Amino acid sequence: MISDSRLADFRATALAFENHIRQVIIGQDGAIRLMTIAVFARGHVLLEGGVGVGKTTLLRAVARAVGGAYERIEGTVDLMPSDLIYYTYLDEKGKPGVSPGPLLKYGEGLSTFFFNEINRARPQVHSLLLRVMAERSMTAFNREFVFPHLQVFADRNRVEKEETFELPAAARDRFMMEIRIEAPTDRVLLDRLMVEPRFHHIDSLIETIPAGLLSYTALNELAETLQNRIHVSERLRSYVLDLVLAAWQPQKFGIGLGGDAEGSGELLDAGVSPRGMSYLLRLARVHAWLNARDQVVPEDIQTLFAPAIAHRLFLKPMFEYRRNEIIPELISGLLRGISAP
Repeated sequence: MISDSRLADFRATALAFENHIRQVIIGQDGAIRLMTIAVFARGHVLLEGGVGVGKTTLLRAVARAVGGAYERIEGTVDLMPSDLIYYTYLDEKGKPGVSPGPLLKYGEGLSTFFFNEINRARPQVHSLLLRVMAERSMTAFNREFVFPHLQVFADRNRVEKEETFELPAAARDRFMMEIRIEAPTDRVLLDRLMVEPRFHHIDSLIETIPAGLLSYTALNELAETLQNRIHVSERLRSYVLDLVLAAWQPQKFGIGLGGDAEGSGELLDAGVSPRGMSYLLRLARVHAWLNARDQVVPEDIQTLFAPAIAHRLFLKPMFEYRRNEIIPELISGLLRGISAP
C-alpha cells in the first residue's frame, strides 16, 4: 500500500505532468485536466473534436509523459481485426513472414494505444477492441497476451458520414470518459499558434516533455490506493444515485427540455449503466486528490458528470440527429434540478 508521503509525491508529479502538457498544448486546460484525471483513474477515453484541434498532439504528449510504448492505428473501412494482431510481408528472399501487429508488438510494455477515427472501422474490429479494453488481454497464436498497463484512446470522425460505423452502446460504455476538444477562440492564443515556430514542429515540441515522467508501471497501484483512500460520504452517494436515476427517467424528477418535463421521457432509449456510476465516482476521487482533498465533494461530481455520463445517454433514433443540442441541455437540467448535499 502506498504511504501518505508517497501519495503527496505522486500528486506533485501529477501536477508537473499536467503543467508540462499545458506548455505544449495551449488553450486546452480543461481537456488536459480531464486527461490527467483519466490517466490516474486508469480508464479508456473517447475524444471528440474537429479536425486539426490538437487531439493527436495531446495524446502524443500524454504518452511521452506516461512512459511505456505508444501505438497508433488508423480506422479504415477495410481494416480487419487481424490487422491489430499481426501483419504479413515478404522478406528479401521473397519468403512470406509474419510480424506482431500494433497490439502485440510491445507486449506488456504497451501503455498507450490510440485508435484514430474509430467509427471508420467495422463492427468486427470494435468487438476485438472491446475485449482488449475490458479484459486488457487477448488470445492469439494459441496463447494469451496481457496488457496490464494499457490505456485506450479513440476519436471519432464527425465530419464525413460515408463509410462510417457508429459505435455500439456496449463499446461507448467501455470508455470511462468522452472528452471534447474545441479549437481555441482567444485571439492571443490563436496568434501564438499561428506565429510561434515551436508550435509548427510537433516532434520537437513533444520532445520538450520529460519522457516517462509518471512511470507507467506504478499507475495501477496508485490508482487503486486513491480509490481506497479518498472517502465518499453516504449523502454524496445518495446525490449520485439521484442524478443517475434522473438521467434514466428525467420526467419523474420534473426535469425536461425547454420546460417540458413530460416530453423528456420520450427522448431516451437507455440511461446510465452501473458501470457508468462506478466510473463517475472513480473519476471524482481522482479529481478530489488532485485538489488536495481526501474526500469527494459535490463539485467533483458536477465537474465530471458530463464527461463521464453524456456518452452513456442513448437517445431514440428519431432524436439522435439532435444529440449535440439535446444532451447538453439535459445534462444541465439534471445538475440544476437535483439538489446537492
